Amino acid sequence: MTMQAFLIQSGDWLRDHARLIRRLQWLVVLVYGFLLIAPACLALPDDSARILNNLTLFAQFVFWGIWWPFVLVSMVLFGRLWCGVLCPEGALSEWAAKRGLGRAIPRWMRWGGWPFVAFAMTTLYGQMVSVYQYPRPALLVLGGSTVAAIAVGLVYTRGKRAWCRHLCPVNGVFALLSKLSPLHYRVDESAWKAAGAGIIPIRSVDCAPLMPLRHMQGNSGCHMCGRCSGHRGAIALTARPWGHEVIELAEKDSNGWQSALILYGLLGIALGAFHWTNSDVFVAVKLWLADWLANRGVLWPLADDAPWWLLTHYPQVNDSLTWLDGAVLIAYILTAALLMGTVLALLLAVSVRLAGPWRRQRFHHLTQSLIPLAACGVFLGLSALTVSLLKAEGVPLWWVLPLRVGLLAGANLWCLRLGWGIVGRWRGRRIPALVPLALALALVDASWWLLWWT
Repeated sequence: MTMQAFLIQSGDWLRDHARLIRRLQWLVVLVYGFLLIAPACLALPDDSARILNNLTLFAQFVFWGIWWPFVLVSMVLFGRLWCGVLCPEGALSEWAAKRGLGRAIPRWMRWGGWPFVAFAMTTLYGQMVSVYQYPRPALLVLGGSTVAAIAVGLVYTRGKRAWCRHLCPVNGVFALLSKLSPLHYRVDESAWKAAGAGIIPIRSVDCAPLMPLRHMQGNSGCHMCGRCSGHRGAIALTARPWGHEVIELAEKDSNGWQSALILYGLLGIALGAFHWTNSDVFVAVKLWLADWLANRGVLWPLADDAPWWLLTHYPQVNDSLTWLDGAVLIAYILTAALLMGTVLALLLAVSVRLAGPWRRQRFHHLTQSLIPLAACGVFLGLSALTVSLLKAEGVPLWWVLPLRVGLLAGANLWCLRLGWGIVGRWRGRRIPALVPLALALALVDASWWLLWWT
């Protein structure tokens, strides 16, 4: 059997085993709910607790040490297969939509900025409440998102996933990462037209993320669920070159909000969120402000009496943020994002100009060449918790540094390869254009060097 035949059969298998997939989704929902709710009802683990004898640590390791980092990896390998087959929020939202009011998706929900805004707000709030470290914030953030997904499903569409398409906090991230995948559902428009000319009735496709199937070309919105496999004899799961969508299709469909998510979101806010706990700048600014406030008798910002759902507050383990901590935290992350995103944008703008005539669309297109490094950064940041938990378990970690260096090096090479292909699409001057792009990559690499190796 050839690889193409295997892929076609795999897509058809997903289509033909929809009932089994639904059962699998409900199993994931049950596991997800248990790991979210049960730890929040227990006392915080003590120093003797370990992953295999404490449910709270086990859930923390599953969610933030394995689940989320490797969901990101799955996007690069298989597209949004997680969304279509395993995601509990998507399954619950679709289930609710089949029983809800069925209203049309309103104009406000279709706003293109939601992926960036939702990601930014969720990331900032997660840092304020220490979502990675404690079970109650995890329940609040992830559980709150799940409740919102169900609520949207109960009101809008009839059996579709309006939440996933427009409001999910990681929808934009998943859409970007899936562009790198070597798998997609290819649509043959000539076969589609030929099927429409016949007299045999054609079954409809229940496309939950509301994709325009006839004109679907990329992976960004496709949930890879297989429901459309074989439709009209024109849709099939197919292999393509790695990053094909970034080089070929993003030339037209990239836009400002996607660029903002890459530059100011994944390479800005996310990087700042991973940095602030180890930043000497954060500590210096906080101490200076604390001294300035104390000298003027303004003491309330130095109190650590904020509720746990607003700022980290766990005095029983000596971990509480003051109001000043929270303010400096937000300012640090936003400032880091503004500086990093703006410098990267300027370097990419220079690349575009060196390649040829300036065009805004070319800037947005070239920005997408940074997706591999952005994805690698988020994976490295989330996996830092994995490393910390494994270290507490006594697992040898000699392999971590070489792995991090290897992942960063591979991501950099992939970015340069995408940049080379993108500029080639414009028939531009490749070598001059790649110099500022390489400087942009080096800037991001330097930020990781400051975090891991200083």
